[in-house]
Amino acid sequence: MASSSKAVNIDDLRRMAQRRLPRIVFDYIDGGVEDETGLARNRQAFERWRMVPHYLTDVSQRSQQTTLFGQNYASPFGIAPTGLAGFARPGADLMLAQAAAEANVPFIMSGAATTSIERVAAAAPRHAWFQLYVSRETAITDDLIRRALEAGIETLVLTVDVPVHSKRERDWRNGFVPPVKPSPGCVLDMLRHPAWLGTVLRHGLPRFENWAPYAGNGAGARQIAAFFSAQIPFTQTWHDLERIRRQWPRRLVLKGILAPNDAVQAQRLGVDGLIVSNHGGRQLDAAPAALEMLPAIRAVLGQQMTLMLDGGIRRGSDILKAWALGADFVFVGRPALYGVAADGLAGARRALAILREEIDLTLAQLGCADLALLTGEYLREGW
Repeated sequence: MASSSKAVNIDDLRRMAQRRLPRIVFDYIDGGVEDETGLARNRQAFERWRMVPHYLTDVSQRSQQTTLFGQNYASPFGIAPTGLAGFARPGADLMLAQAAAEANVPFIMSGAATTSIERVAAAAPRHAWFQLYVSRETAITDDLIRRALEAGIETLVLTVDVPVHSKRERDWRNGFVPPVKPSPGCVLDMLRHPAWLGTVLRHGLPRFENWAPYAGNGAGARQIAAFFSAQIPFTQTWHDLERIRRQWPRRLVLKGILAPNDAVQAQRLGVDGLIVSNHGGRQLDAAPAALEMLPAIRAVLGQQMTLMLDGGIRRGSDILKAWALGADFVFVGRPALYGVAADGLAGARRALAILREEIDLTLAQLGCADLALLTGEYLREGW
């Protein structure tokens, strides 16, 4: 197995992860929904923008530091929530949290994580955020909010773009849908990946740890997964947002917004920030890319709202394009997950380091010594 230290870019980590993981797990991480045109659109949205260099500028010293919600971060990106990371590697959520804390960037713990809120918050006390999925049972949602508060989480991320289960066709074909029943071909494929299979046999099936207390005494991984699937997704309304806003006294971020009028309504209801996102191309295949909608949302909100983005990022230059188009911060999901799947904590560290190195090189090539000086003047649209 190649070391992640040999990875030159995120695609190298993707290939390493693909070699290590059985198809059923890799497809879950890598895939989108239906024809996966939304997945492709996320990349195309970045590729349509060119970056215009400004030369004869002193770039001998460069800075990509930024401030988000009053906290200083080393880079303008963090790790997005990625559910079921424990299938890629046992302990993946903790590894991602640790890598983020070491790199001084935020980590959003998924509402479908395989580690508890309490453990992640303890591992990265100043860098962990928590993604909330609203449950059909209000008491469970309320208790998750209570636990996040008591664990010291400062930023709650309410994800709103999962009203129903989507048609993730790779997962359907592989049998990776509740109740999970791998196809015979997938079972044979698992046997061909002994390194991955060995970790599963040693550690057991990953569990939705945050949901275990609500699934009943003695519930195993499969029972907890079935309970989670019965509770999530649940259709939310603006009234649900208002109720959570009243309950949560700290920073509240809404994730999954694409429509400018939705962004305006969220601002009116007191949300502290938005993550413009199409759920990584995993919900509505016909949805626009987050980057396509970012300028329009920034235009209606002005500078009074913290605006973030995720989806489709594979290069440091992608992060800078989003910044120049109006994002205050960016989150990456698959790149970090490829890293941890490929090589554990070392792979997660390498994924973040690659993006940070590419940001630094791109700033130098652009003739922009400080991220704060990067504006739309450095971009040109075209194919």
